[in-house]
Amino acid sequence: AGKGSKRKPLFLERTKGSEILFGVAPCWLALAQARRALFRLFLKQSSGSGRPLRAEFALQAAARGVPVLHVPGRELDLLSRGRPHQGVCLEAAPLPFKSLRDAEEPLLGDAQSGSRQLLWLVLEHIQDPMNLGALLRSAYFLGVDRVVASHSNSCPLTPIVSKASAGAVEVFDVYGTDDLQGFLKAKSAEGWEVVGTVSKPGDVEDDVPVISCSEFRWDKPLIVVIGSEGEGISLETQLQCQRMLAIPPGRALHPGIDSLNVSVAAGILLHSICSQRQRHGD
Repeated sequence: AGKGSKRKPLFLERTKGSEILFGVAPCWLALAQARRALFRLFLKQSSGSGRPLRAEFALQAAARGVPVLHVPGRELDLLSRGRPHQGVCLEAAPLPFKSLRDAEEPLLGDAQSGSRQLLWLVLEHIQDPMNLGALLRSAYFLGVDRVVASHSNSCPLTPIVSKASAGAVEVFDVYGTDDLQGFLKAKSAEGWEVVGTVSKPGDVEDDVPVISCSEFRWDKPLIVVIGSEGEGISLETQLQCQRMLAIPPGRALHPGIDSLNVSVAAGILLHSICSQRQRHGD
């Protein structure tokens, strides 16, 4: 009991508003990029095989002026709330969505120059942090230029999102908007093509054509909109889309397993779209 009481203040005196990142990739990239305020690094006390990695973490933290505390594994379990921390936790400030105002100028210039096919991913009402993290990991890997998320009914950029993204959220800009339909309307007016995604073509507004992702071709700046796993894209957002993309199934599907996980579907769609861009660039 005595030992427990000595350790207790360490975790009660958390910096106000801070959160705990956990896992090697999120903590390492957060330290390396320093895009958020960093308060304390917690490393597992051990003489095992992870010592060289922990030494690298300690050096990186020292370079950033971040205090390092070596604690028993059970303390890390408490900090990460039982989630897989791999012997590393980092107390840091939350990572907010970036403002679209910060992105507008340079990207508009790129789009008008026509030097490269720009691709933005827009996320509407993605509430599951594991799905959001997986979406961001795929978008980063496949070469999406920007991700924009609706503020309302959407998951913030939590430590779970960072872990599920394998730390991609620490290096990849994610923007937020309170007016998704207005944003899409403005981008359409600037010459961008806006396409939505749908799992069941029958759920789409009659005015919006639905095509297979394998048949889709694009030759101007593109925004791909992905909605929540349960509801999909809202009708208001569908009306801002010029086309809707669907992934054709490979067999007749049983009810209840007739759709894909949203992050898996996004990976398939983005790969189809991005590989086409690479072919055009060759």
